Amino acid sequence: MRKVEVVPYQPAWKNEYLKEAEKLNGIFTSQVISIHHIGSTSIPNLSAKPIIDILIVVKDLSVVDDYNIEMENLGYRCRGENGIVNRRYFSKGGDDRTHHVHVFEQGNPEINRHLAFRDYMIHLPKEAVRYGQLKEELARKIPNDIDQYIAGKHDYIQVIDKKAEAWKDAEGEKLTCKKQMEKR
Repeated sequence: MRKVEVVPYQPAWKNEYLKEAEKLNGIFTSQVISIHHIGSTSIPNLSAKPIIDILIVVKDLSVVDDYNIEMENLGYRCRGENGIVNRRYFSKGGDDRTHHVHVFEQGNPEINRHLAFRDYMIHLPKEAVRYGQLKEELARKIPNDIDQYIAGKHDYIQVIDKKAEAWKDAEGEKLTCKKQMEKR
């Protein structure tokens, strides 16, 4: 049974991501467009389950399953779509998970959703603190039920996803305006 453990932010998580991303890049090589550290461990000062979430953007999702043996050799369990259409998901560490890998083909809207959530939380640290407090409270209340923990965060995440999308759109508009002003 997976225990729900939420711990204070660890600066070492960034290095763990970088080491693992290098290994994953070595597996998927020519298919990789980009690799990103996502999830709570990518957000400074946010309490999190100590699991490194990695998002890989690939050219062609249909060939990702060809790399399953290499992923298994690296310690990952291949889980297919695992509830999200057009994704390949891998977990490492069994019930004591250390890494999650989410692979999407370029253009999949899930990519922008994950990156917008991360960037929004990084740029609005007070929101990240609120999220961390929710996670800590849920972990205290239901330490032995990962499904209830996930369900307990669901509504909050939905609200933040909408805020993050609006924030990202506004930031993009600001950048476009700034570029137009610089051209004048």
